[in-house]
Amino acid sequence: MAKITPSKIDVAVIGSGFAGLAAATTLASKGLKVTVFERHHQAGGRARQFKCDGFTFDMGPSWYWMPDVFDRYFAQFGRTVKELYDLRRLDPSYRVEFSQGPMDVPADIDPLAQLFETIEPGAGGQLKRFLSEAKTKYDIGMGRFVNKPAHSPLEFARLDILRDAPRLQLLRSFSSHVRKHFKDPRLIQLMEFPVLFLGSKPQNTPALYSLMNYADTALGTWYPMGGMHQIVEGMVQVAKEQGVHFEFNCTVEAILETQGKTSGLRVGGVNVPCNNVIAACDYHHAEQHLLPKTHRRYDEAYWDKRAMSPSSLLFYLGVNRRIPGLKHHTLFFDTPFDAHAEEIYDDPAWPKDPLFYVCAPSVTDPSVAPEGCENMFLLVPTAPGMADDQEACDRIYGQIMDRLEARMDVPIRDHIVYKRQYDHRQFVADYSAYKGNAYGLANTLRQTAFLKPKLKSKLPGTWFAGQLTTPGPGVPPSIISGQVAASEVLKASGLDGIPETVNIEQLEVFEG
Repeated sequence: MAKITPSKIDVAVIGSGFAGLAAATTLASKGLKVTVFERHHQAGGRARQFKCDGFTFDMGPSWYWMPDVFDRYFAQFGRTVKELYDLRRLDPSYRVEFSQGPMDVPADIDPLAQLFETIEPGAGGQLKRFLSEAKTKYDIGMGRFVNKPAHSPLEFARLDILRDAPRLQLLRSFSSHVRKHFKDPRLIQLMEFPVLFLGSKPQNTPALYSLMNYADTALGTWYPMGGMHQIVEGMVQVAKEQGVHFEFNCTVEAILETQGKTSGLRVGGVNVPCNNVIAACDYHHAEQHLLPKTHRRYDEAYWDKRAMSPSSLLFYLGVNRRIPGLKHHTLFFDTPFDAHAEEIYDDPAWPKDPLFYVCAPSVTDPSVAPEGCENMFLLVPTAPGMADDQEACDRIYGQIMDRLEARMDVPIRDHIVYKRQYDHRQFVADYSAYKGNAYGLANTLRQTAFLKPKLKSKLPGTWFAGQLTTPGPGVPPSIISGQVAASEVLKASGLDGIPETVNIEQLEVFEG
């Protein structure tokens, strides 16, 4: 625990994940004195990084989607992505391993449409129609919805929003929307894949979220050389340029209240005075354990009823040889999805025959592994709140390695020189993640916009940011969440907030 010297600051930010960094930088750019308190020795939250035996592992997010969000974020502070890290577009974007064999997803729409046509006659044209609708949702959603604090439904009662609402298809399920366009099971699984990150089955996710397919297919899958932590390092650099101060190895013990208002934090037994706090850590932890009980908006019964996103069982592996044919991203859909989804969402259990995901950044980036080696992690979605069962984890590891080795035709286990397991227990220990969730709340219709946990605390001067509040899970939404929370603090302080509407067409997206 670092030694804290109490000094008056304007805003204290709890947590240095994407939301915390975005909030702190936005506030500091307006002249406020901001300090970020982080329990770990480095910034990033779930996007931390660790190194061992010459391997560099990103611990969390591995998909770089929605590049316009990053471009817009850094542009606010006079910087560009190109100045801060080397961004490469992946082609193929990723591989999907079906039971019938692999499918490489090309980076551009036309070759993808041609691929669809070879699988299902007419599907190429259907894909373009599907993506055209998805672009409309993306433009409306990113331009008019995500930057709202969602305090009340009245925020959305504007004529232009009401006019466009039917095009968002909030009342149609994502599953039925996809099946309206495609019949082949492989194409259906491919189109449904992006919403798995939203924490709900496609049947329970609004068709609005086909906007994720537009982000995936049209805007592309990217990778920052050096790893996803390069985004964090870029954000920290810009934060420091704006005057943000960081305190690492500091666990926040309480949000303080005086005469019904926020008055500071208690960190390491020391009271740090401030009038505004942004809790960019786990929302449940901050509200149920850091806030005074009289100022909690929700109770444990409320939280227990929330539909949570999955947790994850991860295996970080260092392999002392190259693996021919390995791709940067590979999704193993070679076993039925429905049974695994049932074990995540409906009847929680350790999966018997899991789908899984393999990330191998060393395919693109030689800096993350020793020469001639591979850096990879395997991820299995699991239900949140599971009881500890190392025997089940060992079984699952054996199953997925059997399938990976069979597809790669390489005895990978014979060449593993580093292995680390990370599961729901570590999500709880490292991030106080409610039920060990990995991605926040599921994006069901009943947990969208103003139906999410509120950005504003019942304790005046305290706000929340991150994947458990508006706008939702994922790296770009977390950045936006931090900016929206910061904007609310600025408005409460009599300063200008960030704009609530953005013209997507005017953004210059870096193309490599």
